[in-house]
Parts: sequence; C-alpha cells; structure tokens
Amino acid sequence: MDLLILQGMAFLVAAVIAPPLFRRLGFGTAVGYLCAGIVIGPSGLRVFDTAEEVVTVSQLGIVLLLFVIGLDTRITHLVAMRRDIVGLGLGQVALTTLVLAAIAIGFGVPPAGAFVLAFAFALSGTAVALQLLDERGDLPRPYGQRSFAILLAQDLLTVPMLALIPILFASQASSGTDAMRDAGLAVGVIASIVLAGRYLLDHLFRALAASGAREAMTAAALLVVLGAALAASAAGLSMALGAFIAGVMLAGSSYRHQLRADIEPFRGLLLALFFMSVGMMIDIGGVARQAALVATLLLAYLAVKVALCLALARLFGAGSRDALRMALLLASAGEFAFVLVPLSLDLGLVAPGLAELAIALAALSMIVAPPLASLVDRLLARRREAETMDEDFEGARGSVLVLGFGRFGQIASQLLLAQGVETTLVDADPERVRSAARFGFKVYYGDGERLDILRAAGAETARVVLVCLDDPNHSRRVCELIRDAFPMARVHALAHDRAHAIALMEAGVAFQIRETFESAVLCGRSVLEALGVPRDRALAVEQDVRRRDAERLELQRLKGIEAGIDLLHQTAMQPEPLVPPRREAARP
Repeated sequence: MDLLILQGMAFLVAAVIAPPLFRRLGFGTAVGYLCAGIVIGPSGLRVFDTAEEVVTVSQLGIVLLLFVIGLDTRITHLVAMRRDIVGLGLGQVALTTLVLAAIAIGFGVPPAGAFVLAFAFALSGTAVALQLLDERGDLPRPYGQRSFAILLAQDLLTVPMLALIPILFASQASSGTDAMRDAGLAVGVIASIVLAGRYLLDHLFRALAASGAREAMTAAALLVVLGAALAASAAGLSMALGAFIAGVMLAGSSYRHQLRADIEPFRGLLLALFFMSVGMMIDIGGVARQAALVATLLLAYLAVKVALCLALARLFGAGSRDALRMALLLASAGEFAFVLVPLSLDLGLVAPGLAELAIALAALSMIVAPPLASLVDRLLARRREAETMDEDFEGARGSVLVLGFGRFGQIASQLLLAQGVETTLVDADPERVRSAARFGFKVYYGDGERLDILRAAGAETARVVLVCLDDPNHSRRVCELIRDAFPMARVHALAHDRAHAIALMEAGVAFQIRETFESAVLCGRSVLEALGVPRDRALAVEQDVRRRDAERLELQRLKGIEAGIDLLHQTAMQPEPLVPPRREAARP
C-alpha cells in the first residue's frame, strides 16, 4: 500500500511540474510527460521498476481521447473526409511501409520481420499528434482535419493487421474458419455499438439527467466508454476504435457537451500516464551504449517519414505550409509500435536486440518529433503572426448578437442598426475589429466557440444570434454550442454550400441561408426581366426554383450527403424545366 501511495504521489508531482515547465520551454506538454516518465521510471529514480506496471491502465487515456474526438465527429463529416481517409491515409501507410521495409531488408532484416517493423513505424503517434493539435487549436483547420483522417485510417488498418500477422507468420496459424469467425465477431460488435449508440444511449442519459444525480451521469459516461472499448477488445479490435465509434454515435446527442465535460478530467490524467509509461520504456543505459547508431537511425527514420508524408500531402492538394505541418505532426512512431514490436518478437520474426532497439527508437521519436513540429510551426507563424486583443465586453447588450463581422455580417448588421435594433457585434480578427472602429462600428473581440465569450456578449438574453463565420466547421460547432447552452435564443446562420446548410439544419438552426444561392437566384430573375419576361412571371419562376431547391435540400438531409450527390448528378444529366408546362402559356 505504501508503495502504491508513493507511486501515485510521484505521478501527480510529475504531472504538476512537467507540463508547464516544458510548455514554457517550447517543447509541449507531451514531451514533458515523456521526460517525466524517464525520470521516475526504471532508468531514473526507479519509483516504477517496469513500464508494464502502468502501460495497461495508461492506454485508457488513448481510449478516452478517441471517445472525445468521436463526440466532435459527425458521420456526415466522415463521409466528407472519405477521400483523405482512403487516399491520403491508406496511401501514406502503404508507401511508408514499402520504403521502410525495403530499407530494413537492405540491412539484413528478414523480410517477414522487416514488413512488420515497417508497418509499425509507418503508423504515427495518435496521442502525440492530437495533443499538439489540441494545444494549438488547429484540429478544425484543413491540415488538422487531413492529419486526423490519416490517423483514423491508420487505426482502422491496425485492426486487420493485428489479426493477420499471427495468421500469416505464426506456425500455429489460425484456420480460415477461425479467421472468418473472428471477422464476423468484429462486425457484430461494431454493429452492436452503433445500434446502442443510436437507439439506447440517448434515452439512458435523458433518464439520468431527469433524476438530477450528477455523479450518475459521470459514471454512465465512463461506463459507455469502457464498455465500448472492452467490447471491441474482446472481438480483437482496437479499444480506441470502439470508443471512437461510441463517440461518433453520440455526436448528435443533446448531452454531448455534458459527456465531454465529465470525461475530460479522466482523459487528461490517463493520457499523461500513457506518455509517462512510454518514457519509462526507454533504457537510457542501452541507448547511451549505442548512441551513434540510435541517433543515425532516428534521424534517418524521421527524414524518410517526413519526406514521404510531405510528398503525398502535396500530391493531394495541400499547400506547402500545411503539408509541412502535417508531415512533422505525423513524424513520430505510433502507440501501436509498442504492441506490434513485442508481437513480432514473440513470433520469432525479429531478434531480441533488434526489438529493444526498435522500442527505444519509437519512444525517442515521440520525444524528438513534437518539439521539432512546434519549432517549425512557430517559424511558419512568424510570417503571419496574428496580434491579439483584450476581450473586453463592457457595455455589450442587445436583442441580437452577431458573430462574425466579415462581408456578410457587415451588410446584415447594417439593416439591424438602421432600424435601431440593439445589436452586439463580435469578431475574432483583431485587424477587422480595428478597421470597423475606424468606420464607427463598435465590434467586440472574441471567439464565438468559447462559452464564456458568448455569455459575456449577452447570448443568454439575446433573442436572435446571427452566426456569420467564414469557417464552416467553426460555424457548425458554434451553432451547436448556442443551441445547447442557450435554448431560448433563435439561431440564424450563414451557410457556405449545400453540405454546410445540411450540417446547420442538423445542428438545429432556425434559419440558414446560402449567400451564393440567394445572389444567383436574384441575378437570374433580373436577367429574365431584362429579356422582357413579365415581372410576375419571373417571380413565379424564382419561387419554383426555390421550392425545388428546398425539396432537394431536405432530401439530402434525410438520405445523407451521398444520396444528395447522386440526386444532383441525375439532375445535371436530365435537367427538368424550370417551370412545369402550363396550358395557359400558349395563349396570347
């Protein structure tokens, strides 16, 4: 018991000291936890004799992390990311595996062992990458979304590989019948998680919320995460994948924000424990004895992986800055390296010395890659360094709150101000705030995705909140937050395209409008009138176009984006007349 208390105290002290210290030094919290694990592990103070004592528990940190990410991921969003998941994600794993395997074979590693090691090192550190994206607030950005798509593809690929490696390389390989049975079990477990998330869990949380027992909600949230993770693990799948699927199924729940708040403290502590356990795996003495070899392999591995990921990102249309950020973010080895390398050792595919070297290399890459990524990100940011402003909402009041003072927000707010409607204007761009002040507009500085900013800006008393944000993902999250936190406020929002309009409709906005659609319809009507079409006839055509567009939009919302795209393709191939034929049209 005394030893457990001592280990717990050592973990908490390290968790308190390491993150702020290493973040101040510019290395990030993940590196702080990794170095703290080295200090308190077998190579340091020996508070923990072996890393295996904490690895099993610490992996729950990744499970909770993937659940929280799932809460922010809609199925329609995954469908929209399918090109990056299938093309960029699978391409990165396949290309990196082939190149690393060829290099390993060239240095005398047997082909089977070279393939398994190459696949293990082709994967990236999900926890490291997502921790960096979370610290930067860049997950919603295009490069953050593409990085997440690659990480998700890697996790999906790990599932069949963990099942196939023993079948392909073990002497006691499972029979084809066993493989089919395992595959059927895996599909059944995933289907069960999906069905439970869709039809049972929302009712469970509604009943618990009605009871008023806050601790029961927290316990239920943990039960859902661990239940999904254990069910997936029992079927031979990744526990993290099971938790992610459960999170996606609850992404549309009205209790999503509450679930996230309940899970967050446990996620943070267990994720810290995971990083420390990785640090404990590093044998400092062994690394020191082979310092030159380890350093050479580490630099070569990072260079190859960054180069391949950079080339693929550019090939798939990413800009040079975003491609470099993605490549460095995904440079480190992944958590599954600590599963696949021991597995290859148990199967006799690699020698014990090579397995030890591979473990050390994977752990060191997780230490070196984050500060390198942060350094390059700071260098890139210096060229476009954004100035910050004080968030002062003194005097903010009004029956309408406008979030986003870009081109659309400026025009919409002019109508409100001209009518004398008390309006609070908020924007997150400091230069735009200052520019508006020069033209006599009072615009407050703040991010509409922060609940404290919304409260300070008067969202609790506003009758209408108008969301005019440039980023569709940001806009959707803000609308969902307002809907959940301020149910009495009516939300109107700018939509950028059909997919965004559908997302806003699913987020519960009272009114959404596509700026390009409205301007195009009005322009088309003006051309008809210029051609001599009577005004009432031109208006009838306009109303008919609006009606059919609304019907198609509703069909897309009900059947999903894929069905809507098919419908649009069919419409493009067989255009229908703007207005159904009428008998009166032939009369003079």
